[in-house]
Amino acid sequence: MSTPLDCLVIGAGPAGLTAAIYLARFHLGVQIVDAGKSRAALIPMTHNHAGYPGGIKGTELLKRMHEQAAGVGAAITQGVIEGLEQHDGLFAATLGDQTILARTVLLATGVVNNPPPISPELHGIALERGLLRYCPICDGYEATDQNIGVIGTGTHGHKEAIFLRSFSSRVTLIAPGGPHAFHDTEREALEGAGVAIIDGPCQSLRLEDRTIIVPTPSGDHGFDTLYPALGSVIRSELAVQLGAEASADGCLVVDDHQRTSIAGLYAAGDVAKGLDQISHAMGEAGVAATTIRNDLAENRPLRR
Repeated sequence: MSTPLDCLVIGAGPAGLTAAIYLARFHLGVQIVDAGKSRAALIPMTHNHAGYPGGIKGTELLKRMHEQAAGVGAAITQGVIEGLEQHDGLFAATLGDQTILARTVLLATGVVNNPPPISPELHGIALERGLLRYCPICDGYEATDQNIGVIGTGTHGHKEAIFLRSFSSRVTLIAPGGPHAFHDTEREALEGAGVAIIDGPCQSLRLEDRTIIVPTPSGDHGFDTLYPALGSVIRSELAVQLGAEASADGCLVVDDHQRTSIAGLYAAGDVAKGLDQISHAMGEAGVAATTIRNDLAENRPLRR
């Protein structure tokens, strides 16, 4: 049987890679399993990540972080962890026909945004052109004074539209599946802020030059940029299957040191409840990695 890792990191986005860099520099045995699905790879250019005044592509940031983690000895394996169990104080992770044993596990699997109705090919083109955006905190600045569309309804859509109203006076909220469903106070707030409200359903989006078109029963509506406010799927199933506590939407509940409710299992980044930002994910990863090191040190000397 193989020697157990000190830590298995599941997920190779900014959180997982940051944690791996810390863990390897602590002289711990660490392996990252990368499914290749980091949301950061979808960012055509991030301008709010400190240290890159001209911005940096998400793929380039991940590439540099991969190189840094590998350079300090973290093993990086491509694949998907299909199962996670706990036996005799060790975690056993299933990767294809392999079983990886580890004393601790850091889950940094992130989330998947629910997309609007658009073909995969056009989705990629729209992202690259800045016609489709998923994070107003990240890039609302780039949409300043543009004609902004938001696809969403209810409290989620209301909050996103109101947030974006601070960047532009031209914001339109379109319901994805039919008439809008708001609380009265939400509709009043939207109308008071000057947000246009259009009922759906939305049909398949299309692109025309530098405009993204949203077809609705009231006609086609064109925007300079469009934000889906359609929620996301939290990739927390491995931890939840082990019995880890999660919020109603699936985010893992962690303490101030990124420990889940299961001893030896930690979480960092978007899979845990918090701000979905690269900087925040990296900060959580630093906390998690240091906690893992200190928790392991309580049981045995770490330097071999």
